[in-house]
Amino acid sequence: MKVVILAGGFGTRLSEETVIKPKPMVEIGHKPIIWHIMNIYSHHGFNEFIICLGYKGYMLKEYFSHYFLHEADCTIDLVTNELSFHDAKAEPWKITLADTGLESNTGGRIKRIQKYVGNETFMMTYGDGVGDVNIKELVAFHKEHDKYATITSVQPTGRFGSIEISDNNEVRSFIEKPKGDKAWVNAGFFVLGPEIFDYIEGDHVPWEKEPLENIAKDNQLVAYKHRGFWRPMDTMKDKYDLNNLWEAGGAPWKIW
Repeated sequence: MKVVILAGGFGTRLSEETVIKPKPMVEIGHKPIIWHIMNIYSHHGFNEFIICLGYKGYMLKEYFSHYFLHEADCTIDLVTNELSFHDAKAEPWKITLADTGLESNTGGRIKRIQKYVGNETFMMTYGDGVGDVNIKELVAFHKEHDKYATITSVQPTGRFGSIEISDNNEVRSFIEKPKGDKAWVNAGFFVLGPEIFDYIEGDHVPWEKEPLENIAKDNQLVAYKHRGFWRPMDTMKDKYDLNNLWEAGGAPWKIW
């Protein structure tokens, strides 16, 4: 089963970094966040990726085209122009890097890679969010429900701590950043049947609007509830928090 990763947006809320690189290339622990995402899938045995490029997509092409060189020791003979590698290592990934347009929206990017997916069920996620999602369990959930689409939903942690107050205004306890308002939100990590392409019209269609809404209206969308760790990298604070977790050796999404 192929894994599609949306990696073409401008990442304006992370402009401190994205002014010089696409958001999926922003580093967590000296590795681009897209590398972390791909390792989550690879850990569960899914190693064929389709990356939807847009803004500064050439940087992703350059990164993966030189990946083997980055990961190995090498000797360069300038006289013969020969390059030899030592202790070479690389993940078992097959990667299709597809230009899906500079201005395309998320739905348009998905529509443009239909030719690489064909008439098969595939997975899709965003290039800026990590979690300890059990991908095999997610796929099994999708197959069990036999719908066009499965969305992974989470209850994100609130921004602030909360206070439990009794009826007579006595403070009972403090709760450090509890789960939000009990609402479930879209965390990406989709499993999608080829039928979903019929719901996308044009490059400028957001996947999260008419396509998903209409799939839901047709009773063809189910939600896989993930109760573990999930975090998007929307702001510099998110980047620092994720990097601190990685550097401390406690990154919950590092399941490989």
